[in-house]
Amino acid sequence: MKNILIIDDEINICTLLSKFLGKHGFKVDSTMTGAQAMKMMTENRYDLVLCDYRLKDTDGAKLLGDIRQQHPHTVMIIITGYSDVRIAVEMVKNGAYDYISKPLYPDEILSLVNKALSQPVPAPATQVNAVEPHAHEERPMPVSEQQKNGSRYVYGESEPSRELFRELTLVAPTDYSVIIFGETGTGKESVAHLIHEHSSRKGQPFVALDCGSLSRELAASELFGHEKGAFTGAIGTKIGAFEQAQGGTLFLDEISNLSYDIQVALLRVIQEKQIRRVGSMKEIAIDVRLIVASNENLFESVQKGKFREDLFHRFNEFTIHIPPLRERVEDLPLFVDAFLSQVSKELNKGEVKMSEEVWECFRRYDWPGNVRELKNVIRRASLLTPAGKEITMAALPLEMKSGHTFAKSTHTNGESAEEEIPDMPMLDSNDLKSVALKAEYNKIINVLKAVKYNKTKAAQLLNIDRKTLYNKLRLLNINY
Repeated sequence: MKNILIIDDEINICTLLSKFLGKHGFKVDSTMTGAQAMKMMTENRYDLVLCDYRLKDTDGAKLLGDIRQQHPHTVMIIITGYSDVRIAVEMVKNGAYDYISKPLYPDEILSLVNKALSQPVPAPATQVNAVEPHAHEERPMPVSEQQKNGSRYVYGESEPSRELFRELTLVAPTDYSVIIFGETGTGKESVAHLIHEHSSRKGQPFVALDCGSLSRELAASELFGHEKGAFTGAIGTKIGAFEQAQGGTLFLDEISNLSYDIQVALLRVIQEKQIRRVGSMKEIAIDVRLIVASNENLFESVQKGKFREDLFHRFNEFTIHIPPLRERVEDLPLFVDAFLSQVSKELNKGEVKMSEEVWECFRRYDWPGNVRELKNVIRRASLLTPAGKEITMAALPLEMKSGHTFAKSTHTNGESAEEEIPDMPMLDSNDLKSVALKAEYNKIINVLKAVKYNKTKAAQLLNIDRKTLYNKLRLLNINY
């Protein structure tokens, strides 16, 4: 059995590579520092080292020199980011076997490791044919151009998007539970879908459940199912989300909103891999991969006592953070092109174009509702613009035309105040009920903008529960 040492200051990478290579017959150790790596190498013999170029206490170039000097028979592969490819090429010339650039793909890693270990000693620098930087820099993501520009997913090309896809590709082939963290509208369910579709469970069900819209009474029934007559209104047997997802993936959105007693029941299900329908004594074995999402930091919820720590650690085998749209503005053209194409098909009309004025507005806007808000804006603009014509500023929502969000405005005395939102369309300004609806609409929009569309926080500020907020959003036709 060959011994491999992984050196990376990201614990997620160490864990995933260790498990992946371990499954393929290697004995794997890992560490997050160069100093600890050198200590481990004096105590154990390693056939191969996978080392990230950038470490907290040193860099790959220095570590390569030390390893080559003290352990000349150990093969070394460098893991590098896009910006360090030229340095990695130099390291290959100086004795590293090869380098692999991020994002990392499991099959590619395994192939390179097997190839490297077939040669017992790293090739001398004079015998190495170093690969030119562009050969690695232009390595495509494992998706076709049709997929990239297709109707379902948009693969961003900004650095945050590449990092997101790198993590997604690493964790997908495993059976790890995953926490997806991101602001409202960033596309957490889409990322969960992608993980499922890149996994061995691809051909099995993918079931999504929004825990934020569930009352305490309904949560157990929706998750675990119920038997006929289990409670008032249970007129038939119901199959819960866990059973529906049998063999596949269960995605639980807004997981932090589950009540304490449901959290306890969920912990038991994860530990025992069995569920019991409400009103039944029969245990049902389940085989489900769990992906959960929250727009709140779950660790902070644990510290506040809102979420069970033991349940958090059960979920937290891997965490993915989805960056907000304002941090990946480079991806705007990709999203816009994809959404224009999608909406054209939805409306069954010719595709519209973007005017330069609208593009400038899009680039300046901070997109508090993220990708979901962008898609809604494109839908509205496409509906209002004739086929083949350019979208103008007149087709954009009022909050975008003003050049800033509704969240808050600052007066000269430094105090904050809510902005007045224009009248809701199609309401009679003299009708008392219409006036009340407008005031309610304005208040909800202002609060949503202020909390970046976090519906849990919005409900708390409005002093209503989430279910009531959802009902009001539907009533007032607020789509964020």
